[in-house]
Amino acid sequence: MARQESNTRTAILDAAGRLFYAEGIRAVSVDAVAAAAGVTKRTLYYHFTSKDELIAEYLQSRDQPNLNLFRKWFDAEAGGAADKVHAIFAHVAAASRHPKWKGCGFLRTAAELANMPGHPAIAIGAAHKRKFEDWLAGELESRSVLEPKRLARQIQVLLDGAFATTLINRNSDYVLAAGDAARSLVAQLEPGPSGS
Repeated sequence: MARQESNTRTAILDAAGRLFYAEGIRAVSVDAVAAAAGVTKRTLYYHFTSKDELIAEYLQSRDQPNLNLFRKWFDAEAGGAADKVHAIFAHVAAASRHPKWKGCGFLRTAAELANMPGHPAIAIGAAHKRKFEDWLAGELESRSVLEPKRLARQIQVLLDGAFATTLINRNSDYVLAAGDAARSLVAQLEPGPSGS
């Protein structure tokens, strides 16, 4: 019974994730999520007490997979810290060329909930951004890059700006330009021939 409930909850969350990312959280009704999950609205509300809870769980479900993807791209790149940081932007640029790409789900959700700063999804999005920044600062510090916390914050701003600008313009060149800027910032502060 518990396994079936878990499977149902997962099916609802998967359907919500697909729809919320593709269409936006305000455009998607609870009825649409229930239909896409193949459950009744009552069943959906058994697992999620409100649409707000479902939105929060949607973002929470994206947290670790997104962070793991950034880690994978960073770790897979050969070279120093500057090249590894640039690789994140290069992969985002490649992803942004896909017709179903809709930008950063955390930023889009925050924009849709801008008039609701106390919404739990806002806190989840902010925590996700802090985790990325903290992880990157740790990676930079472990490679003896100077001022890792400040640099990680600058890279976070570049990445979020790249997401937003690319979504508006539908042009991955903006992500690549931000990646070039991030690589230059890191190169100035990492040890070795190009840095201090």
